[in-house]
Amino acid sequence: MKKHNALKVVLVSLIVLLVLSWIFPAAYFSSEFMDQGRVQMGLFDFFEYPLTAISYFGYIPMYLLFVGGFYGVLYKIPAYRSFLDKVAAKAKAHSTLTIILMVALLASGVSICGLQVGFALFIPFLVSVLLLMGYDNRVVAYTIVGALAAGLVGTTYGVQNSGLAASILSLNFDFQIGVRFVLLAVAVFLVILNVLLTIRRQERITVKEIKLDSNKKETKVEEVVVEEPEKPAKKETKAATKKTTTTKGAGKSAGKGSKGKGKAKGKSTSTKGKSTSTKTNKSTKSKNANKAALKDGDVIVAKNEDNGYHLLVPAEADGKRTTWPITLLFTLLFVLMVLAFIPWGETGFNVPFFQNVTDAVLEFELFGFPIFAKLLGNVVAFGEWSVNQLFLPMALALLLLVVIYKVKFNDVLDGFVAGVKKAAVPALVGVAMYTILVIVTYHPYQLTIYKAILGLTKGFNIATTTLVSLLAAVFNSDPIYTAQSYLPYYVSVVTNADNYPLVGIIYQAIYGFTSLFAPTSLILMATLSYLKVNYLDWLKTAWKLLLELFVVLLIVFIILALI
Repeated sequence: MKKHNALKVVLVSLIVLLVLSWIFPAAYFSSEFMDQGRVQMGLFDFFEYPLTAISYFGYIPMYLLFVGGFYGVLYKIPAYRSFLDKVAAKAKAHSTLTIILMVALLASGVSICGLQVGFALFIPFLVSVLLLMGYDNRVVAYTIVGALAAGLVGTTYGVQNSGLAASILSLNFDFQIGVRFVLLAVAVFLVILNVLLTIRRQERITVKEIKLDSNKKETKVEEVVVEEPEKPAKKETKAATKKTTTTKGAGKSAGKGSKGKGKAKGKSTSTKGKSTSTKTNKSTKSKNANKAALKDGDVIVAKNEDNGYHLLVPAEADGKRTTWPITLLFTLLFVLMVLAFIPWGETGFNVPFFQNVTDAVLEFELFGFPIFAKLLGNVVAFGEWSVNQLFLPMALALLLLVVIYKVKFNDVLDGFVAGVKKAAVPALVGVAMYTILVIVTYHPYQLTIYKAILGLTKGFNIATTTLVSLLAAVFNSDPIYTAQSYLPYYVSVVTNADNYPLVGIIYQAIYGFTSLFAPTSLILMATLSYLKVNYLDWLKTAWKLLLELFVVLLIVFIILALI
């Protein structure tokens, strides 16, 4: 598997946008369309804009790095692997139900909160569970990215998506809320259906390969290198690397060495008269930390440098330690995130409870000293949170786990640094994404393209509105800038306000749809880079979902236009 494929795709996209700044003239809209002529991007700009992106949006890659460090410390807690094993074992017993609940919960959270990036906190956990259930990295990516995209397609109360569109289009906060719930349900259904069909298809292919091997009486052999033990036996005269074989077919012994001699001295292991059966799908386990396999019942998840699984699932488990603190803290973090991002304020549900509680806490004084205001610093009420406010709850949760499980300080530092290294590529993807945003902001040639497309028809048109919404989502990696890049100008062109609710629906649905395939989709490219999934392989996996979802969205748009 090619390394850093997702990052390469993003960098190519960045270069393409640079070239486009030399082709299309720039323009901006401020009460009227203003043509700026060509505003080309130079080489100095190319290297300066990433710094600009970091200065404005650096909290996003920093958040991804912090999430990596968070899990790096968790990997130093053997009870965390035990926690994963328990969750994966229960999930595997009800695998179909697990996929349904996972997609539904993620999509509902994004739909209500309107924020994909925040849920990156739970992606490594979900990835580990799915891998331990025996699914490959493409299925894992399909499940997570599909769920997050479904939540954007059917955004219900997300301020950054439908809320912003409502503000620009002068609509109520809950405009077409019934339609948005329908879109959410349909998108979730299509994602679940396609993920389950992909799993079944892979299972059928595996069964066919097993039958073919059995009929031909051939056995596929995969070698797992077992390193020489550190302390060899006294009589051992020559250090050598022992190779054992894992048999994927049936009828051949995995424990046989050269000429039937399967015993090795020292700590090296061998199988004695036991054959590896394809029906049980068992494999020899290595004791080498870098080459070992992760076993979940009858499923072996291989770990090596190529597929990257060893980076995503901790190897060490301790079944003696209780796991309820981890369960409790993960649950509290999820509930906290949902409550914090739901728009409780005046721009949303207009529920003043959380604002009143926050004000009361900050105004509390002890001997005339506002102790909580000083200790907590700049605090915002639930409903006004962003990714910035997640750092402290994550740090406190991690600190509690470190204390509970008595993790050494050096292990904490080692784990955090190792986790940050694992998240480095997704963080770089984030920097590249927001560099793209800086390019199209400083060189707004996309507005010229929007004008040309909207000029093809008079007034509201589903085809041109959909196409402009799609291009706006591709050019911009952030929902706020996507809406602001064309909706104000769109309102000046399509003046009939009766069409604005449908325009808002098209904007949010197409933005969610685009996040499934666009190389400027942060959550897509970061997830692919994290799982080391090739971008072209992803398109081959998700193309049916893309086609089905696009057709359904067009049908919904047409029905709404005719009503």
